[in-house]
Amino acid sequence: PMVAGLLSNCISRPVIMRLLTHNFLQSNAKGTENGYPLQIEVERLEVEDPPSEVNRELLLRLLPKLNYNALLKAAEQITPHESSLPPLPPQLPSIEKSDEWDDALVTNLHKILFDVHLIDGTLICPGTGRKFPVKDSIPNMLLHADEI
Repeated sequence: PMVAGLLSNCISRPVIMRLLTHNFLQSNAKGTENGYPLQIEVERLEVEDPPSEVNRELLLRLLPKLNYNALLKAAEQITPHESSLPPLPPQLPSIEKSDEWDDALVTNLHKILFDVHLIDGTLICPGTGRKFPVKDSIPNMLLHADEI
């Protein structure tokens, strides 16, 4: 409940495909052995300007649930379409020592996770190449009958 409350404070638009969302999506098509992380092909991307308010507590609660390597890949795939994205370190410092993290790292992570929105594009299964369209920030992950 507390995280939900904190999350609602960070949401400024009703429907957006954030990199945070992408981190939890995978392909479940029949025969897929490696459906994660989905690759991103960008048609249209938006970055909030001004950026949303950084919520350190929310970010630190979410990080253990994320696949950081998948986030790095996603950031790498969208960087050619948005030059203003901040750099992320190859590895995160220990979350147990997060009180020692500098504000720049927290701000950069927050921007990548919450302020980058895939508006239109495609998510691609790394195992099968199956493409899932994203239209108006809504990923269509529905499978065809033969894929179930």
